[in-house]
Amino acid sequence: MGKLEIKKPELVWPGKYDEQGKLIPVEKPGPYPFQIVESINDPRIEKEEDKPRMESLFDIWEGKEGNTFEEGWKNKLIWGDNKFVMSSLLEKFAGEIDLIYIDPPFATGADFRAKIKIGEKEQRIFKDHSIIEEKAYRDTWGKGIDSYLKMLYDRIILAKELLSDKGSIYVHNDWRTNSYLKLILTEVFGDDCFQNEIIWCYREAINSKKRWNRKHDNISFFTKTPDGYTFNPNSVLQDHSETTKAKYRHKDEKGYYRLMGRGLAGSPIKSARDVSPEWEKTHPELVYRHYLRKGTYPVDYWNIDIINQASKERLDYPTQKPEMLIERIIKASSDEGDLVADFFCGSGTTCAVAEKLGRRWIGVDLGRYAVHITRKRLLEIEHSKSLTEKGKKYGKKTRPFEILNLGKYERQFWQVKSFGRKNEKQALYKYLAFILKLYGAEPIAGSSHVHGKKGSALVYVGAVDAPVTIQEVTDALKDTKEMGQKELHVLGWEWEMGLNDAIQEVSNQMGIRLKLRIIPMDAIDPYTEGSDEIRFFELAYFKTHIEIEGLRVNLALEDFVIPHTDLIPQDVKKSITKWSDWIDYWAVDFDFQNDTFNNGWTSYRTKKNRKLRLKASHEYPKPGKYKIFVKIIDIFGIDTSQVYEVEVK
Repeated sequence: MGKLEIKKPELVWPGKYDEQGKLIPVEKPGPYPFQIVESINDPRIEKEEDKPRMESLFDIWEGKEGNTFEEGWKNKLIWGDNKFVMSSLLEKFAGEIDLIYIDPPFATGADFRAKIKIGEKEQRIFKDHSIIEEKAYRDTWGKGIDSYLKMLYDRIILAKELLSDKGSIYVHNDWRTNSYLKLILTEVFGDDCFQNEIIWCYREAINSKKRWNRKHDNISFFTKTPDGYTFNPNSVLQDHSETTKAKYRHKDEKGYYRLMGRGLAGSPIKSARDVSPEWEKTHPELVYRHYLRKGTYPVDYWNIDIINQASKERLDYPTQKPEMLIERIIKASSDEGDLVADFFCGSGTTCAVAEKLGRRWIGVDLGRYAVHITRKRLLEIEHSKSLTEKGKKYGKKTRPFEILNLGKYERQFWQVKSFGRKNEKQALYKYLAFILKLYGAEPIAGSSHVHGKKGSALVYVGAVDAPVTIQEVTDALKDTKEMGQKELHVLGWEWEMGLNDAIQEVSNQMGIRLKLRIIPMDAIDPYTEGSDEIRFFELAYFKTHIEIEGLRVNLALEDFVIPHTDLIPQDVKKSITKWSDWIDYWAVDFDFQNDTFNNGWTSYRTKKNRKLRLKASHEYPKPGKYKIFVKIIDIFGIDTSQVYEVEVK
C-alpha cells in the first residue's frame, strides 16, 4: 500500500483513498439528458404543421428556455437519485445556482413512515417507504457510517461545483452527524468559507432518562467564496411587536394585560401590576421601547417565532421543516430571480417558499411519493400579490414548472456498471438472471420471448431502455400457449401507452392469465441486492366514459382498479370504501401531441378539501381528431396513464 499523505486536518473513512494512498475521485455519471414527464401551468404552444412529432411519451429537456422568468424559464421538480441528477445538472448549471439548502438523512434508525389520507374522510394510515427510500433514511446503508459519509461527501463536492461565486449552502443536520459534516464541509469549501452555525430549536424535546433531552438541530452555513457571497440582513429584520406580546403578556377575560416578564424599566409598571388597554394606548412609547423592539437582526439561535408557525403547515410528511425556517434562509442568502436548489426536497418546503418569494428553483428527490406531495403543494400556492412588476403576468398562479427524470439513462448506467458492455449476450443474460432472482423466479431456456418461471407461471422481462410493447407481450403469450402453460407474468420498467386494456383482451382469447408487473427503481440500488422485500406491483387500470357534444368533450372517470391488493397493507384495504378512494390526483391533457404530458385540467385531494371531481370537460377551437391523455396518481404516488382518440365536428 502506498503512503497516505495528510497535509491538513480532514475526515477519513475506508474507501476515501485507494490502496496507493490516492484520493478516489467522486464519480460523476453522465451527463444524461433529462426527460420531461409533465409540464404544469404551461399553455401548449401550437406546433408547425410540417414539424415531425416525437413518437414517444417524453420530450428531452434541452435547456433552451432561458435563465430568467422573462426568457421563459420553468422551475424544475426532478425525480431520481440526486447524485445522478446533480452530475447531469453540471452541464448547464455549473456555477449557476445561487443558494443550496439540503436536509440530508441523519443516518437515523427512527421510523420515517409517511402518513397518508384515504378518500374523503379523515382516515390516516402509515405508508412505508420503499426499500430505496429506506436506504436514504436509515443507518443500515452498506456497512454503516462509512457509506453515509461517502454519500454526503460526493454530494457536497457536486454542490460546490454547482454553486455560483455569490452562492451559499446551508446543510441541516443533528447531533448524530454534526461533527462529521462540519469536517467534510470545511475540507470541501475551506475554513474561510465557514460563516456560521445556526441552532434551530424545535418544540418537542426527545425525552431521555440517560442523557440531556435533545431539543435542537444544527444548520451549517458555508459560502462558495469568503467575501463575495449574497447576504441581505435587512430582509430578515425581526418585528417583535407580536412575538414579544405573546411571550411576555397575557390577556385576561376582562381585557387586561398582565406583564409576564420583568417590569418596564423607567416606568411605574412592575411585573405584578395589571395594565388596561386604555393605559397601553396612552403609554405606547414605554411598551414598545422596552418590550416590543422592532428591527433587530436574528441571531444564530432560532426559536419561538418559527415554532409557532410550523403547526399550521403540516402535511404529515415525517421530515418536513417549517416554511419560516427556509424563508429566513432564502431571503438572507438570495435575491429575487436567483436560482435556489434542494437536492433532498422531501415534501417540497424549499420549492414552495422559493416559489412564493419569486426565486427560480430546482427540487430533487428519489422518492416518488415525495415528488407527488411536492407537486400538489406547489399547485395549491396562491400568490397574494406579485412580488414585482415582473410577476404580474402569472397573477396568483404558480409559475410554470416541469417534472423531470433521467428515466432509461439512469437504468442504462446501472446496467453497464453492473453487468458490463463488452459481451452483450453475457451482459443481457446477467441482467435477466438478476431481475428473475429479485422476482423469485428461475431462468429457463428454449424461448426467445419467455425468460423464466415462477411456480406454474412463465415470466418475461422487459428491456432496461425501452417500454414493453403490445407486440412483445403478444409474442410472449404465444410462446406461453405453445409451451402448454396457462399463466404469464410480464415484468417491465415502462409500458407502451394503452397496453393494459389492449393486451388483456388478447390474453383472454388465448385462455392465459396475464399479470403485468412493474420493475421498481429499488432494483437498481446496490444495497437491495438479494433483498426479499422488493415488490413488483401490478399495473393499475381505469375506465372512462367520453361524450362528444359538437366541439365539447365531456370525460368522466368510472372505475379505477389496483390488482395487486395482496401486496397492500391490511389497514389500507380496510379504509377503502369505494374505487375512487384509491385516487389522490388526476389530470388531463386534452390535446396530447405524442410528446410531454401537458397538464391542462386537474383535480386532487388537499389537506382541507378531500373531495375529488370525477368529471372534466373541454371545448376545442376547431373540428378535428385529437388525443386525450389521462393520468391518475394513486394514494401511493404511482401513476397510471391512458390515451384516447376522439373526433369533434
